[in-house]
Amino acid sequence: MSESNFVDFVKIYARSGKGGRGSVHFRREKYIPWGGPDGGDGGDGGSVILRGNRNHWTLLHLKYERHILAGHGASGSGRLSKGKDGEDKIIEVPVGTVVYDGETGEFITDIQYDKQEVVLLKGGRGGKGNNFFKTATNQAPKYAQPGEPYEEKKIILQLKLLADVGLVGFPNAGKSTLLSVVSAAKPKIADYPFTTLEPNLGIVDVRGTHSFVMADIPGIIEGASEGRGLGLRFLRHIERNSLLLFLVPADADSIKKEYEILLSELMNYNPDLLDKQRVLAVSKSDMLDEELEKEIAKDLPKDILSIFISSITNKGIIPLKDLLWNELNKQTFHDTESIVRKPMDIQADDFEDDVEEPDTY
Repeated sequence: MSESNFVDFVKIYARSGKGGRGSVHFRREKYIPWGGPDGGDGGDGGSVILRGNRNHWTLLHLKYERHILAGHGASGSGRLSKGKDGEDKIIEVPVGTVVYDGETGEFITDIQYDKQEVVLLKGGRGGKGNNFFKTATNQAPKYAQPGEPYEEKKIILQLKLLADVGLVGFPNAGKSTLLSVVSAAKPKIADYPFTTLEPNLGIVDVRGTHSFVMADIPGIIEGASEGRGLGLRFLRHIERNSLLLFLVPADADSIKKEYEILLSELMNYNPDLLDKQRVLAVSKSDMLDEELEKEIAKDLPKDILSIFISSITNKGIIPLKDLLWNELNKQTFHDTESIVRKPMDIQADDFEDDVEEPDTY
């Protein structure tokens, strides 16, 4: 089996550049044997900068780049020549990337929009040359500053997909099929559980005038919030969705019970998810006649909008897109701050795949 191109978790070692040393130098020319100090300042070290890039949707490009090293500043020299600044190292990451300290697990920052830049590690300042220290009483200083040291840190980059609508359901509920029908996405579809092993995104067109992004994640099973199935690895992708579309098949023993189990798993994982807008879609309803549909509707949860759909016959697909669009536009503000800053939802063995510091700096 070929390795997946979807990477949503990497751990890297990052190091900024140290500042260059200031120069101790005196002006020496043919007819000026005792010139004053002219030692230049050292260059500043390069910084490590995170930058959001909407063209990236995975952290694959960082999977094998385990050491991110910015350039050191060069030393100053005579004739007031300042040393060259070290080169900044820019890490391009997808929008929705959250950064944690690789040693303590402490939240550092997150990238929320395209071209957003965050200085992760600042380069050391260059030292001052001896010319800087000359005064009326000390006209020939014989000392200069060393450059400031570099900063270093092991960091964890964790991607949480940004989408308007997130699909939530048990394996084989028809999530991938629905995504393939309402968008141009081509997720893998098969008649067995856990066909979807990585999130998929699709752009849903609404009557040719509007669109929104829908995300399909691997199916949730009971106990997912405790790590069962694909559990914690993909539940975090629901956190950044504005609206959650619960999908329960019409042939389920109890649609209401399955919905409540899904809701319970989300609550156990992160109670803030219950504040999101929710819609319930009863999938595979092409097997229902009008009378049976009315009977099932009586037992559906009363606190959530519901709709019967079929991805095979396109039943209810256009009304579903209209419903989702209308619900998304009811929400004028979505606060993700409390969700982003919650403790890391990574497992202990994620720290075992450590990244070594480079042998040389």
